[in-house]
Amino acid sequence: MNASALLTDLYELTMLQAYHDEGLHERAVFELFVRALPPQRRFLMAAGLEQALDYLENLRFTPAELDWLRSTGRFRPAFIDALRDFRFTGDVHAMREGTVFFGDEPVLRIEAPIGEAQFVESRLINLVNFSSMIAAKAARCVLAAPDKLLVDFGLRRAHAGEAGLLAARASYLAGFAGTATVLAGQRYGVPVFGTMAHSYIEAHELETDAFTRFSLSQPANVTLLIDTYDTEAAAARVVALAPALQARGVNLVSVRLDSGDLGDHARKVRAILNGGGLGEVRIFASGNLDEHRIAALLAAGAPIDGFGIGTQLTTSADAPTLDSAYKLQAYAGRARRKRSEGKATWPGAKQVWRCLDAEGRLAHDVVALADEPPPHAGALPLLQPVMRGGKRLAPPEPLADLRAHAAAELARLPDALRTFDPAPPAEPYPVRISVRLRALAHELDAQAH
Repeated sequence: MNASALLTDLYELTMLQAYHDEGLHERAVFELFVRALPPQRRFLMAAGLEQALDYLENLRFTPAELDWLRSTGRFRPAFIDALRDFRFTGDVHAMREGTVFFGDEPVLRIEAPIGEAQFVESRLINLVNFSSMIAAKAARCVLAAPDKLLVDFGLRRAHAGEAGLLAARASYLAGFAGTATVLAGQRYGVPVFGTMAHSYIEAHELETDAFTRFSLSQPANVTLLIDTYDTEAAAARVVALAPALQARGVNLVSVRLDSGDLGDHARKVRAILNGGGLGEVRIFASGNLDEHRIAALLAAGAPIDGFGIGTQLTTSADAPTLDSAYKLQAYAGRARRKRSEGKATWPGAKQVWRCLDAEGRLAHDVVALADEPPPHAGALPLLQPVMRGGKRLAPPEPLADLRAHAAAELARLPDALRTFDPAPPAEPYPVRISVRLRALAHELDAQAH
């Protein structure tokens, strides 16, 4: 998903010219992190690394882009000439996609000449912030409906096409079965699911005709939408049609409910299908669902086998923003610390260590300087090298492997992190700052500026 080098904030370019003018080219360390979790989240899930690495590896200014920059009159000719050879040549450490993380924990660490490291800020935040936000929302849906079929239905309500496509990938990574977004199948290998719209039913004089003709058009894997007029009457029509359709090779997989009291309709439809010998036909539900509604439906015993989740997923509607930051932590071999009120940073290049309890569940994390030893035997380092000298250290990791990692991460969550209670937890997950890191911050605070 290559993007123009101009898909950035203006200040990245103005700072880049200033660094160029001053001859400031020594190596810098920047880290991308979320300052604090939204009140509606007890954890986040890292995603978007693949897109971030693709961006870094392919970052170039085209002749047309350089011509436009020259036409603005904002930049010196020598600086624009230098941009012809601009590349990212730095090193990257990152959390593996699918990893659960928390506030104040670096997800991505960039080490590069300061102009390169600075310039990539906006796009890196854009990519990692969005995908991680959606992956966390999807993970909550997975926790709400274990062993149920979950499908991303959110492209049409996403904030533009790229968001919809990235949401399809992030939700699949987090444990969804697939997506309705066709391009995600072609580009990422995400399984693609689809049913029908009410308009198809309405285009026919009789609902029975619509069911029959759609089934014969797509006989291998049929899901019929049954709530256009009368849900239970439509379910009875499906029962009546089933023998003839099956005789013509139609594989009737499921019926879809998209409106009304989904739990009540599901119980009535299940009874009708079972009574008609269609016990194997599944019930799939959609219609402004999220993890809270899904959990409530299942807790009430609704016989629903799968869910299509749209707007609430691709906009992360209850927590649509993350307080992400990308900050300078070291330059020219010296740690740096921002001390702004409410936005102070922990200085230096860092590592995040994960500590598990005796049952293998998350116990606490430790944010430490990158050269510190593990806090104890068995602690897991979450930041791993993924790029050196502007080149990836390995091919893109298969999504199947990332899904397995995300599933293992969710299995490690303690009970306190698995709840959907909107109230902030009495005791948030412990993220500890190492003694050495605190001492370094105190030392920098004592220095005059």
